[in-house]
Formats: sequence, structure tokens, C-alpha cells
Amino acid sequence: MQLLYPEIKPYARHELAVESPHVLYADESGEPDGLPVVFIHGGPGAGCDSLSRRFFDPSLYRIVTFDQRGAGRSTPHGSLEKNTTADLVADLERLREHLGIQQWVLFGGSWGSTLALAYAQSHPERVLGMVLRGIFLCRPSDIHWFYQQGASRVFPDYWEDYQALIPTEERDDMVAAYYRRLTGDDEICRMHAAKAWSTWEGRCATLRPSSKVVERFSEARRAYALARIECHYFQHQSFLEQDQLLANMHKIAHIPGVIVHGRYDMVCPLDNALAVHQLWPGSELQIIRDAGHAASEPGIADALVRATESMAQQLLDLTPVAE
Repeated sequence: MQLLYPEIKPYARHELAVESPHVLYADESGEPDGLPVVFIHGGPGAGCDSLSRRFFDPSLYRIVTFDQRGAGRSTPHGSLEKNTTADLVADLERLREHLGIQQWVLFGGSWGSTLALAYAQSHPERVLGMVLRGIFLCRPSDIHWFYQQGASRVFPDYWEDYQALIPTEERDDMVAAYYRRLTGDDEICRMHAAKAWSTWEGRCATLRPSSKVVERFSEARRAYALARIECHYFQHQSFLEQDQLLANMHKIAHIPGVIVHGRYDMVCPLDNALAVHQLWPGSELQIIRDAGHAASEPGIADALVRATESMAQQLLDLTPVAE
């Protein structure tokens, strides 16, 4: 297996004020004159961490990581105000302009793949290539699968814990039931709901049970932002038109891309990736036979590192990297 690159520290940190009250945290690491790549985290609401920088050769890439509105070190923490897909697409453009980058590679997994596709379809001229993992189209059927019925039949024991917080009479719409609790006035109720929501996701994210992944998802501060922002998006159809991402695939047909997807992904089933790949002539689909959803699983991490290496070899000498 290809190991992830060693941990590195950022050489620059940024606080970028976007639409009030939001201030985004971003940092840069690797080679300042290298091929720009932006790491687009999942959730929405998960935020970045030191692992986010380790999928890229730091001698080749100018690595940009940032926390989306309300996530990670961006402020205000867990905020739902002015927090929509269109806002996040606009933020990516503001960040690109702030950093003086003409074009960049997009790297995103799960919700990060959703946002990467939405951004690329809005600004195809700014995208050199894409490496996407665990494709998530945010269709009503995708939300229903994970938060109502589908994954619940694969993990019925974990599902019992997830639905225990919700009275029987409200269980016909679990997203709406959680949304009421995650946005209510009772702080203790919000925290309990956030932990239950995030623990369910963490438990289902890997092929083999991983206590480290579950602990990461359920850590109180991360869980609060993750659960509130995810539920906010899913309660509002992810602020996307029906089948928007598939309908606009023709706009990015020419962009080279690699899709990495676990065969046994229970959070975002493989049909998401296949649907995108079939409409994207420039893409390569790699199905990882012994993996679920998480980027930390060995087969997926290996494929992602190899994908960023091949993308750099393909693109490095083709275009200028800064305005």
C-alpha cells in the first residue's frame, strides 16, 4: 500500500471574511510554486485536519485546505445562517481569487465531491482536474437511503441507537425530527442529537469497524457542526435542483478526473459514482473492492494518493499556476 505523505505544517494561514457573519479559515502547505490543489472537506460541516494535507506530494503541490461556513476553525461555529450550496461555491471562488490562483485541482470526498462538482459546473474554466472520493449526489433517494430506510437494514443495531432519540410518532421523517432538535432552543438536546447523528454516520463509514473513526465523528465540537449543518442541508434538499449535478455533467465533460469509490460504501452507495462516471468522458472510475466510505481506509487512501500523483504528472507543465 502507498503510505500517505508525512504530516506537514502550513506555511501560511488565512482568515477570509466572506458574507457576514462568516469568516473562513484556510491554510497553505507544500510547495508555494507548485500545482494548486484545494481540499474540499465532507459533511457538510466536517472541517479539515492534519490528515487533509497528506494525500499530496508536498514537493509538487501547493496544498490549500479550508473550513467551509460554520465548520472547523471557521466562524461562527455551527452557523446555519447564509449557509447554502451556492454560498459555498461562491466562497471557493473568493478563496481562489484571494490566493491569486488562476486554475486549480479539486480534491473532495463525500459532500466534498458534491461541492466540487457544483463548483466545477459553475466555473469549469477554473478547474484543471478533479480527484473525487465517495461520490454523493444528494438526491432525495440518497438521503432516504442513509437517514430513513436502506442503511438501517444493513446496520439495524446501530440504527436502534440513532432512532432512540426520536419518539415513534416522528420516525417517518428522521431528518425533519433531528432538524427540530438540532435547531431548537434546548442546548442539551442539541448536543445529544448531534452526537447521535454523527455517531450513526461514523459507525457506518468503514467496511471494518473503526473506533478511531467513530471517536472522530462523535467528538463534541466536530459533531455539533457536522450534525447541524448536514441536517440543515438535507432538510432543504441540499440547496440543489432535482438531479442538478447529473444534468450539468456536460459542462465538465472535458475535465480529467479520477473517481475513487468503495464497493461497500453504505453512506454513499456505488450507484452515485457510476451515474457520474457514465456522464463524464474525462473520468476514470476506480472501485475499491475491500472498502466502505472513509478516506482513511487503506485501499481508498492508497488509490487517492496514486490519483494525485498521476494528476500532477499529467498537469504540472501544462498551465501557469498564478495570475
